[in-house]
Amino acid sequence: MSTHPTNLLPPSISPPLCGGSRPGCIKACVCTIAICLGFAHIPAAIADSPATQPDKPAITEITPEQTLAVEKGLEYLASRQNGEGSFGNSGAYGATAAITALSGIAFMADGNLPGRGKYGDNVRKAVQFIVRNQQESGLFTTSASQGEMYSHGFATLFIGEVYGMTGDDQIKENLQKGVRLIERCQNPEGGWRYQPAPVDADISVTICQIMALRSARDAGIKTDAGVMEKALAYVKRCQNPDGGFSYQATGGESGFARTAAGTASLYYAGKFQDDAVTRGLDFLARFIPGRDQLDEQGHFFYGQYYAVQAMFLGGGKYWADWYPAIRELLVARQNRAVGNWEGEVDPDYCTAMALIILQMPNRYLPVFNGKGQGS
Repeated sequence: MSTHPTNLLPPSISPPLCGGSRPGCIKACVCTIAICLGFAHIPAAIADSPATQPDKPAITEITPEQTLAVEKGLEYLASRQNGEGSFGNSGAYGATAAITALSGIAFMADGNLPGRGKYGDNVRKAVQFIVRNQQESGLFTTSASQGEMYSHGFATLFIGEVYGMTGDDQIKENLQKGVRLIERCQNPEGGWRYQPAPVDADISVTICQIMALRSARDAGIKTDAGVMEKALAYVKRCQNPDGGFSYQATGGESGFARTAAGTASLYYAGKFQDDAVTRGLDFLARFIPGRDQLDEQGHFFYGQYYAVQAMFLGGGKYWADWYPAIRELLVARQNRAVGNWEGEVDPDYCTAMALIILQMPNRYLPVFNGKGQGS
């Protein structure tokens, strides 16, 4: 059976943004199917952690309760897809490229691909919606999008994962255009902000672009090495002496969600054995899910989405302590009557985020596991 999405529609046309281009590519590294998300040699310190064995989930990672929660969550999310393929129905944001992309990723984390698997049709329709809403400039956005580079980063990540797992040439150009826009819109500090223009930066939007670039590179798309180098330097400047990360490089207090984003950024930029990574992980380890009132800080699902990735990549005790805690917390918080999760932004957004977090042990997505041909 073909894994290629079919009947993809052409992107919409609008004036280009962020003129110019950056030639070159991030130098591809070589790794096996085992996770590295880094470079040819996996550090011995993490070589046998759960995060480096994508095809061997620990027996304690998957529980019957987690399995049931995921099944109900996926059923709920599938029922929420709009006719044109989008997600995001009841929140202030409406149907957006970001929520649609995250929902598509949630289905892919279960092993579904466009036209393949129980939810393959949902993934296919999500891809169609995303590419229909790509502007001529390369920007993935919708009229409901608030903070266009958030939507663009998540959408480019989604298309990168689909392309990396299918090799479908129908979406290759869409992915390339999305990557070029990210590269053009990097600001002089090395980061990105809400709008597709190189004028400002923060850690929250920057992680979205770093992950998108990583996914594209792993899928074999040429990217500019200098862009990732500058992004890494920007992220490091956001780190405080306590190991946490501030919202912007100009300074500010450390916070859980932005530290999760900052630490994950270091990994996706290729830093594994680095004091900045260890200090970030140690800061996050102070907030084991269920032991702190993180909801009061806001951005619960956003923070946990990046925290579980950082701990997964950290492996060892970081992952062993973190995943069971967030798994149990999310299972307990699910609305079992309908299968969703609620909180910030929109129920579709919260449910997609929760499903991605819960399905990390599946190790299906190349961006998490270094399975892309460019890894």
